[in-house]
Amino acid sequence: MKPLDEIKPQQSLELLKELHILTRDGKINQDSRRKLKQVYHLYQFIEPILTEVSCDGLPFHLIDHGSGKSYLGFILYDLFIKLTQGRVTSIEINEKLVNQAEALAKKLEFTRMDFVHSDVEGSLNHVSGDIDIVTALHACDTATDDAITFGIKKNAKWIIVIPCCQAEIARHLKKQKTKSLHMPISELWRHPLHTREIGSHLTNVLRCLQLESQGYQVTVTELVGWEHSMKNEIIIAKFIGQKNNKSKSRIKNILDEFQLQELQSKFLCE
Repeated sequence: MKPLDEIKPQQSLELLKELHILTRDGKINQDSRRKLKQVYHLYQFIEPILTEVSCDGLPFHLIDHGSGKSYLGFILYDLFIKLTQGRVTSIEINEKLVNQAEALAKKLEFTRMDFVHSDVEGSLNHVSGDIDIVTALHACDTATDDAITFGIKKNAKWIIVIPCCQAEIARHLKKQKTKSLHMPISELWRHPLHTREIGSHLTNVLRCLQLESQGYQVTVTELVGWEHSMKNEIIIAKFIGQKNNKSKSRIKNILDEFQLQELQSKFLCE
C-alpha cells in the first residue's frame, strides 16, 4: 500500500471506497492506482467542457445515459459539479442499479444528482428543459446509440460517448455474409474475428457521420492506451448548428456498400 498523494484534494474518499478505487481501510494499491489514473485521464477530456458550460455561473444539466452504477456521474459531480450550479441526471433501465445509486447519492449528500429508471423512449419524456451535456461511459452495444439519439433529440450542446461492445452491425454483417461473398470488400469481415472488429469500427464511423449530419462537430481520439483497455475510443461532439448533408449522403453510401440498408432509419435520423 502507498500514500494517497494521487487523490485530488476535493475528492470524496468515501465515494472512492464505494467505487472500489480505494480499499475499505482507505488504502490504494497498484490496481487501484491504475483505475484512478484512467478516471482522471477521462476527466481531463470532460473538465474543459464542464468549465465552458458553467462559466456564466448559471445552472447547467448533465445527463449520464445508460449510466449503470452511475460511476461517471458520481465522479464528475464529485470532482467538479458539486462546486457549481450544475446537476446530474442518471438514466438507467436496471431498477436495482438506480436504487443503489440513489442510496449512495443520499449517503454522500450529493443533493443535485437525480436518478431515472427508464428505457430510451421513456427517458425522452422524463427529462425536460435544456440539456447541456450527454455522456455515456461504456454503454454496451446499442445503448451508446440510445444516448446519441437522446442527445440529438434534446438538442444537447455536447455529446460525449465512450462506446463498448458494438455488436449490432457485426450481427448484420454475419447475417448478410452469403449475399456479399461476391464483393471483394467482404474479405474485411470473412473471418469471425474480423467481423467483430470491422463491425465495431464501422459502428463508430456511422455514429460520427450521424452526429455531423445533425449539426455536431466531432472529435474522435484515444481515451487510454491499448495496454489498459481495448475499449479506448472517445467520441466528443459539440453542437454548432450546421447540418452536414454530405455526411448524410455518406451514411447512405456506406450502408449500401456493406449491405446494411435496414439500418438506414437508425443512422439517417431526421
